Amino acid sequence: MPAAPLARNRNYTLLWVGQACAEIGFSATMIAFPLLVLALTGSAAASGLVLAADAVAQLVVGLPAGALVDRWNRKRIMVACELAQVVALGTLVAAIIAGVATVPHMVAVAAVLGVCRALFEPAEDAALPALVPEEQLPTAIAMNAARSSVGQMAGNALGGLLFAVGRWVPFLMDLVTHLVSFIALSFLRVPRRETKPEPLGNLGREIAEGMRWVWRHREVRVTAWCALTLNLFFSAYYLVVIVLADRRGVSSAEIGVMAAMLGVGGIVGSLLAPYLHRLLSPYVSIAGVFWVLTGLAPLAVFIDRGLVLGLLFTGMALLAPTANTTITTHQLLLTPDELRGRLSGVMSVVVGGAAALGPALGGLLVEAVSPTTAVLVAAGGMAVVTLAVTVNPTLRRYPGLRQGEEGRL
Repeated sequence: MPAAPLARNRNYTLLWVGQACAEIGFSATMIAFPLLVLALTGSAAASGLVLAADAVAQLVVGLPAGALVDRWNRKRIMVACELAQVVALGTLVAAIIAGVATVPHMVAVAAVLGVCRALFEPAEDAALPALVPEEQLPTAIAMNAARSSVGQMAGNALGGLLFAVGRWVPFLMDLVTHLVSFIALSFLRVPRRETKPEPLGNLGREIAEGMRWVWRHREVRVTAWCALTLNLFFSAYYLVVIVLADRRGVSSAEIGVMAAMLGVGGIVGSLLAPYLHRLLSPYVSIAGVFWVLTGLAPLAVFIDRGLVLGLLFTGMALLAPTANTTITTHQLLLTPDELRGRLSGVMSVVVGGAAALGPALGGLLVEAVSPTTAVLVAAGGMAVVTLAVTVNPTLRRYPGLRQGEEGRL
């Protein structure tokens, strides 16, 4: 008999709803953190330090986290991460209300949030094939991407609004959303899997085993390279376009709308991804993202209106969820269950590292040349990578869906 629609999958719904709430809270906190630091200290450098603590924690812990996910009970990891974030945010809310919040305290809380995300994401990825039927895995991955885009958009909007109500309010909302996720995950039923207790000293060997798995499998290695280059150049391009818009007199309100329209493109693209995943070949869905970016990126040079730049961002974001669905589905089904956490950990570090380096590259470009030239340089980098993707033999032979696979909402 065909599997029940994904929307009636109790376990997936619990996970999706809980994390949708948590994504909104986290995004609100990431907006509120620099506002709080600026209000208390007036230091932009201190604001950057707090935000960097979250990103650095995710990168540093990423590889060990993947190995630990393969060792431990994945549901317990997810539940423990949500509880740890509730406790950390609770200390910050109490400190803000009492008037004793400090930058070191905020750095510590941001680091806890980063460590928890580094553990939670590979645990969720590795558990997903056990929660949904194989034929519905592409749809589940696409809906998770939509969840992240919605959470980021809603959280960004709420973070500033709630901070205006009270400095502690966005952090309290984040606490509540993680508490909701903690309760939802407590009712999650994940099939039991055999785990073997290993000495802590073996962790390095297990991390190396995961990295060797990625390196030995050409399809995984090539798509990891695609993810790295795409995130690196687009992150640089995004910053350059923001600077270009500012130099051309686009208001801060319009720039905010531009950023939001990138999220709109991600949401629409995620909703289309399950259907495009079945319609397009894997090679077309992956290479298509690069060709769309290469074709649209230079157009920013000729646009001086924020709304039109936002539409450009929307178009650039539409196909990315389809490629992500194709790649992630194949990687999860290819990888043995005992290595899925490490696969996700490696990919998180690759993508996170590129996303962290991209803005730095964009900043250097703007400092070295005019914003218009910087746009063309970033677009040129995308074009070179697009040509490499187009002629890559591994991507041309990338395996597609087996006969009869489909995903129903």
